[in-house]
Amino acid sequence: MVTLQNHVGKICISPNYFTELIGNTVAKCFGVISMNVTGVKETLRAAMPSAKQTDRRRGVRVRFIKEKLLVDLHISLMYGVNMNAVIRSIINKVGYTIEQSTGINVEKVNVYVDNIRV
Repeated sequence: MVTLQNHVGKICISPNYFTELIGNTVAKCFGVISMNVTGVKETLRAAMPSAKQTDRRRGVRVRFIKEKLLVDLHISLMYGVNMNAVIRSIINKVGYTIEQSTGINVEKVNVYVDNIRV
């Protein structure tokens, strides 16, 4: 839970808000086919019969350290796209979206390309 203090009072932002916001932003980027599962917890959640195939939290890890946000993304890209351009676009869009929505500075966005699909 991220807590911000301003002149009006306290604002608490849940980690689910960040993961949904980031997942929706990345899913709309050109060249991204899907978000990939990372770790045992996500793998088990994805294997459940009730799991949604379009779960936006999949492949997103958010950490809040010293008033700054660190984001890790695991994605699959479309074959034939310019990987550097797509990754730069994702980094810029995620940083801009978070800063505009919450006012929190994004320290770093790490993008891991796990697959390239046709």
